[in-house]
Amino acid sequence: MKKTAILSALIILFCLSAFSQDPEFEYYKSREIKTLLGRNRQGGGYCAFTSGYSVIDNKHAVLFGGRFGWLASHSIGIGMGATGFINEFHYEPSLDRNVFLAGGYGGLYIEPIFLPRFPVHLSFPVLFGAGGISYVSKESDYNNNFIQDSEAFLLIEPAAELELNLTRFFRLSVGTSYRLPSSFNVGLTGSPKASAESIKGMSYTVSLKFGKF
Repeated sequence: MKKTAILSALIILFCLSAFSQDPEFEYYKSREIKTLLGRNRQGGGYCAFTSGYSVIDNKHAVLFGGRFGWLASHSIGIGMGATGFINEFHYEPSLDRNVFLAGGYGGLYIEPIFLPRFPVHLSFPVLFGAGGISYVSKESDYNNNFIQDSEAFLLIEPAAELELNLTRFFRLSVGTSYRLPSSFNVGLTGSPKASAESIKGMSYTVSLKFGKF
């Protein structure tokens, strides 16, 4: 047993020694940002443009938005962000019109970033904010939209993103998030109403990030 423990300790020490001399590890210790197409040596801030897909009120929906933030020590971003959404038109017999839901939300972003100097890494942004949603009818003959009802809500949206450092000033990220809104009901009397459960759920996004990372 003692020989086994000593042998295991020697193997661990050898592996640690080899890892500490590995070029990738030395590069990381040098505190330089590694990218797929170059290097970045400074921290700073960024802005991002995002598009995505979700299901809202059991209908396909598109998302669009952006955020900007300040980066502290390359490892955490703090800033503001916003997202808009609209789901697909669907016929509502009680109104004899097509209807859809449209709205948006925004607020404070806090974004921990793990191993940001590696060309491929993870970030876990969380949004704390508020928003609004409208129940909209569409008059087909004249192509006019009418807001039938609107409500406000609070929201928390945690996310996970896979980021690619493409250049010194450009990152591409793909991710998923989960919306957790406060309670609301929006709609008309006699027609189906949308609630918090209607927008609670997953989103899938692609973001283009520009800045000094």
